[in-house]
Amino acid sequence: MTRFVPHPRLLGSPRHRPWPRWPEPARPVRADRPPTAAQVVVVGAGPAGLAVTAALWHVGVRDVVLLDRDGRPAGRFLDRVDRLEQRVLRSPYEHHPGVEGYRDCELRDFARVHWGVLTAVERGEVRMSQAGHRSVVPVDVFEAYCRHTAELHHVPDRLWPAEVRALEVGEDRVAVRAEGFDLDARYVVLCQGEERRAAPAGWWTGDRPARVGYWDEPVPADARRVVVVGAGLTAAHVIHNALARGGEVDWVLRAESERYQCSDVNASFFRAEGRARFDGVPWERRLALMARERRASVMFEFRPILAEAEANGRLRVHRGRPVGSVDAGAVVLGDGRRLAGDHVVLALGTVPSIGTGLLPDRLVGARDGWPDLDERTLAYRRAPRVFAAGAAACMVLGPAARNIDGHRVASARIVATVAARLRAEVAAHV
Repeated sequence: MTRFVPHPRLLGSPRHRPWPRWPEPARPVRADRPPTAAQVVVVGAGPAGLAVTAALWHVGVRDVVLLDRDGRPAGRFLDRVDRLEQRVLRSPYEHHPGVEGYRDCELRDFARVHWGVLTAVERGEVRMSQAGHRSVVPVDVFEAYCRHTAELHHVPDRLWPAEVRALEVGEDRVAVRAEGFDLDARYVVLCQGEERRAAPAGWWTGDRPARVGYWDEPVPADARRVVVVGAGLTAAHVIHNALARGGEVDWVLRAESERYQCSDVNASFFRAEGRARFDGVPWERRLALMARERRASVMFEFRPILAEAEANGRLRVHRGRPVGSVDAGAVVLGDGRRLAGDHVVLALGTVPSIGTGLLPDRLVGARDGWPDLDERTLAYRRAPRVFAAGAAACMVLGPAARNIDGHRVASARIVATVAARLRAEVAAHV
C-alpha cells in the first residue's frame, strides 16, 4: 500500500503576488448608505456570503444588499489566515466559493489560466486535482479567485460595511437594524461564519491573565518560549511560526495524541451520500456524528516539521494532559505541573454563529448549540424569511457545512427557495 506523505514545501507558497486582472476603477471606502429596502439582505461577506450573493445573481435576483462588518469580500477570513501566516488551505480545488450547478469559472480553471504565476509545487497540486487526487490550494490563489468571483457577479456594487445589530421578523418582511441605518428586506440570509472558542470558565478568575492570548491575536515578537494549548490546524500554525522565529514551544494536547489527516472532514461528507447520512437521522445520532467527525486535526504537511522539532527538543509535546488553570504566561496542568513561557496561546477552535444576538432566542430555537432549521430550505423554522448558511447549517448538511464546499450546497438550497418565493409573490400581485 502506498502511503501518502505530502511535501511540506506547500506550506511556503508565496503570498500577495500580482495577479493579472482586467482594469477596474479604484474603489474608495463607501461613505453612502445602502437603500432603505431590498429583496434580499445577506449578512456576512465571507466565502459563504460570496457564494450566496453569486448564486442569487445567477438566478436573476439582483436587488441584493450585502452587509459585512469588514466591508471586503472574504476580508475577515483572509485577515485571520494572514494572522496565522497560513499559506495553503485544506479545501481542495474541487471546493470553491462559486455557484453550484454553474460553470462560469471554477477555482481550478482560474489556477490553470494563471499557470505562469504558480510555482512548480503549486502546479503539481493542480495536476493532482486534475487526476482526481487530494490537492491543496494556496491562499494566494484562493484570494485572487474570490476577487474574481466578486467582480464577475458585481458583488462590490452591492456591498456595504456595516455592523448588523438586530433582525425584527414580520409576516411579510424583515427589518434589518444596523449601526447607523435600517432597511427592510423580503428575505435575509445569515452567513456569519464562526467565532473563536473561549477558554473554559474555570481556567482563571476575573480578567484574562497577562501574557495570555488567543490564536487570532498577535504573539509578541520577543516571545522566545511559547505555550500552545490546542490540537488542531490553528495550533499547528502557531507552533510552526514560533519555531520559524527560532523559539521553543510547549504544546499541550488534551487528547491522547495529535491527529493528522488531509481534510478536517472525512471526504465522504463532501458528497451527496455523505450529506444523506444526516437526512432523517435522529438528533442524538447527528450529535454523535458531529462529535466524531469534527475532532481537531492537523494537515499532513506539518507532520515532518513537528516531528523534527520534537526530536531536537525545541518542541515539547504534553499528550493527554488536561489543563488545570492558566495564569500569566503559564499553563498549569491537571497534575500540578507548571509550564512557564513568555506567552500562552489558546487555540481552542471555533464555535458557529447561529443567529443568537440578531434574532430573539425563541426564533433561533437553539438545541445543543445549533439552530432549528428547515431541512429542505435552511430557513429558521420559527422565522421562515431568515436563512442560515455556513457552519450554522451543520446539523442539516453535516460537518462539511462549514467548509467551502458546504457553502455551495447551502447556497443552492437557499437561493432556489428565495427565488421561487419571490416569483410567487410577484405572481400573486399581478
